Amino acid sequence: MKQISIFLENADGRLAQTLDKMGELGVNIRALSLADTKDFGVLRVIVDEPEMVAAKLRENNYVVKVTPVWIIRVPDRPGGLAGLLSLLAAEGVVVEYMYAFAATDGEYAQVVLRARDRAVMERAVQKHNLGGAIEE
Repeated sequence: MKQISIFLENADGRLAQTLDKMGELGVNIRALSLADTKDFGVLRVIVDEPEMVAAKLRENNYVVKVTPVWIIRVPDRPGGLAGLLSLLAAEGVVVEYMYAFAATDGEYAQVVLRARDRAVMERAVQKHNLGGAIEE
């Protein structure tokens, strides 16, 4: 799975303007996270066709980066996420950041996870059958 990171200056209305532009471009946002510092923010989004969306945003003068992430289903119960993170830590996975979004079945939550070492994460995903995708 790939995620788009859009770099935004911290200015009144800039997030709304960006989301309006994405709507005009026909982009359906499946998940998002916003992190900021004093001068700029990073809007991370999961969308259909991330490479194409990134190209459209670049045409509209946005600074955009496409990065690989994993979307993993987590049991929607107390300790579910802690169990997943403990399992990944035991496999040597270092999580750089993550964010969650609602699942549709009520049995699982879903997290978007970026790992420091892609190969280590891939081995852990395969070993423990953690592969996941956005649920329809």
